[in-house]
Amino acid sequence: MQTLARRTSVLLLALLVPVLVAAPARADVPVGWTDQSEPVDPLHTILVFVGIPLALFVIIAIAVYIPSLVRGESIRPGAPAIESQWFGGPRKGTHELESRQETVDADDTGGASGRW
Repeated sequence: MQTLARRTSVLLLALLVPVLVAAPARADVPVGWTDQSEPVDPLHTILVFVGIPLALFVIIAIAVYIPSLVRGESIRPGAPAIESQWFGGPRKGTHELESRQETVDADDTGGASGRW
């Protein structure tokens, strides 16, 4: 019997809370405020909801592609990959790195030997 009473009280609460919370929405309009709004021009609406996002898209696309175009990189699909860049590293690749071993082979360059 308690579960039926509990379910009924939850149901009543679920129905009454939205009505009580929405009560301020039925308040009168303050003095000096007009209840009539001006119609919105459809062209203005389209410019705001389509034009602004489109302009942001174009600005972001320009900000992304212009630096690579200035450097002379190709941005077309299927273009060969840019060689890997190591900022501040050796100019001629890993062959300039010193090895921890005394005898340095051409293939065994680098500092991490992985031996314990």
